[in-house]
Amino acid sequence: MILYRVALAMLMLLAGCSGSPWNNPYPASERGANILYTAFTERPKHLDPAQSYSSDEADINAQIYEPPLQYDYYRRPYTLIPATAVEVPRARFLDASGRELPAGARDEEVAYSAYDIHIRPGIRYQPHPAFAVDDAGRPLYQDLKPEDLAHIYKMSDFQVTGTRELTAEDYVYQIKRLAHPRLHSPIYGLMSGYIVGLRELAAALGKASDERATRAERNPWLDLRQFPLEGAQVVDRYTYRITVKGKYPQLLYWLAMPFFAPIPAEVDHFFGQPGMAEKNLSLDWYPVGTGPYMLTENNPNARMVLERNPNFHDERYPSEGEPDDAARGLLADAGKRLPFIDKVVFTREKEGIPYWNKFLQGYYDASGISSDNFDQAVRFSGGGEAVLTPELEAQGIRLSTSVATTVYYMAFNMLDPVVGGLTERGRKLRQAISIAVDFEENISIFLNGRGIPAMGPLAPGIFGFREGEEGMNPAVYDWVNGAPRRKPVAFARKLLEEAGYPNGRDAKTGQPLVLYLDVTGRGPDDKARFDWYRKQFAKLNIQLEIRATDYNRFQDKVRRGAAQIFTWGWNADYPDPENFLFLLHGAQSRVQHGGENSANYINPEFDRLFEQMKNMNNGPERQAIIDRMLRIARADAPWLWGVNPKSYALYHAWSHNLKPNQMARNGIKYERIDVALREKLRTEWNRPVIWPVLLLFAVIVLACLPAYLHYRRRERAAALPAPEHA
Repeated sequence: MILYRVALAMLMLLAGCSGSPWNNPYPASERGANILYTAFTERPKHLDPAQSYSSDEADINAQIYEPPLQYDYYRRPYTLIPATAVEVPRARFLDASGRELPAGARDEEVAYSAYDIHIRPGIRYQPHPAFAVDDAGRPLYQDLKPEDLAHIYKMSDFQVTGTRELTAEDYVYQIKRLAHPRLHSPIYGLMSGYIVGLRELAAALGKASDERATRAERNPWLDLRQFPLEGAQVVDRYTYRITVKGKYPQLLYWLAMPFFAPIPAEVDHFFGQPGMAEKNLSLDWYPVGTGPYMLTENNPNARMVLERNPNFHDERYPSEGEPDDAARGLLADAGKRLPFIDKVVFTREKEGIPYWNKFLQGYYDASGISSDNFDQAVRFSGGGEAVLTPELEAQGIRLSTSVATTVYYMAFNMLDPVVGGLTERGRKLRQAISIAVDFEENISIFLNGRGIPAMGPLAPGIFGFREGEEGMNPAVYDWVNGAPRRKPVAFARKLLEEAGYPNGRDAKTGQPLVLYLDVTGRGPDDKARFDWYRKQFAKLNIQLEIRATDYNRFQDKVRRGAAQIFTWGWNADYPDPENFLFLLHGAQSRVQHGGENSANYINPEFDRLFEQMKNMNNGPERQAIIDRMLRIARADAPWLWGVNPKSYALYHAWSHNLKPNQMARNGIKYERIDVALREKLRTEWNRPVIWPVLLLFAVIVLACLPAYLHYRRRERAAALPAPEHA
């Protein structure tokens, strides 16, 4: 009986060898489904487009919301194309009295720029209870009482959904939401300086909100349709107009971001009802859009799910790209209707190792590469090119690299009496340090080679950035044998001596030069980085003191100009040189004006050229001005220009239509999965190893056999005779 039970258990165990691998983390119902599996590490804080600004939130929002414009997925440099708009709008320039100016008008004549955005008819929203109506056309869920919400905990608990057509008014409504006092939109400060009347609208909304609170009204919702906004007006059902002060061509880039996606008034009303926010029933948890996907499951601590929007309009896969895109198979799906994938499952992975292992097992379709896994994934060829290791190549995994539209830099506080100022003394000191701090070595040691030394404030892929010798920083590099070579440390020491610090000592006092680097890191991993910084400055016999502090204190020191040297970074909001060069614009000085110029760099000629350049269209004239600005900034050296990081991504053989795009976040609609190949390879890579189980079975049998034989002997033995009684 014992052996029978053991054998039965083993047969049941071995029966599980067929079908899905034993370690599959997904339910059996998803086997063979057209699902994209990916992961996220930090829970999104905001999914409301008026508030959301982080990249992890954009990975969700960009699949749901549709602003009027989007980026061409394949073309470089980054190019705007219509999304819901009929075309990319062109500005009409107006004078102070509102009259349209003729072509060629001078910038100083332009008081306003007007953009008319025409929306394509027939676009409809995802199914949602906010649009549900009864037979008479009255909204079903707009005047909910507490008892109506008693058994409502998630959006699917509402039994009826509806939809309606996208209109121009929905876009105007969302622009007004940027000024809502309760939303605290991160771009309100910027946009209130451009969109006509936005600041006045914020004051009116604040007053109305306070009045409602004073009256203790049950429903605090404000119908923004009742508040006019001069800078955003409905022209007709499918047309709206945005009017900004002066010339601001960068507005078009903002029109490709979720901040300018449509929000219908009835959706705002639906979520604004009392009791909804307490149950996390809000736009922050449940976005509502016209995009290819809709959020159907939101557990930001574990799993978030997007499913195909059944009402998504007719959008087709691109038929044009860069010259080599067709050869790489990226245009094979040209003209086919989007999206290709039915469902997207985001799983939260707090640790990198489980994420990496699941990718190698085929349970995630793509992965980045952390420092811990870099050597396992990537090696460098003799020419310095990053290639996959043989193990990953054997799995059919592909590597994609791209330089991010990002710059990490080390800033000098230009208000500091030692390292700041535009005197020859300060300029040569900064140039000497710029030569000594070897960012090629930094990239090799701390970034696994994932980056290129920055030559200035502009990142690659941005108009104005130049390749080759034209783009080299001559203050730090020489052009040798067709490539930039960092100037020798001996040259840096000569500059230091000319600055008045021979051999790292003040020529007047003889005291050693001591400089201070403010940082936020204090962990064990930071020690090596800080030691490296000290070593770089020590090449010039400069003593570098590290002043570590918490992030809030660090920000306060930068804000007050109390930091001498510090590290910072910038990621492009949009692909325009203005979005980088403003970081050195005097009017953006952190200390004097509270702006993003953390180095507090002020050069009158640079500022004059910036004002001339910022609103120009891309072309030779703008390029020439940018070249002049870069020459000035490189000579003044307010930054150690640092690093433009590289993004490394891995994709399995079953993933198609993938091309890195540093601007567009809505790329999932273009992706395609070969589900059959994924299932085949997953099964091959995750075959259960049976022999340890069989060995264990044999050991159990051998261990049980003596007891079993003894039991059988006793069963067969003759019974002993009963004792006789007197």
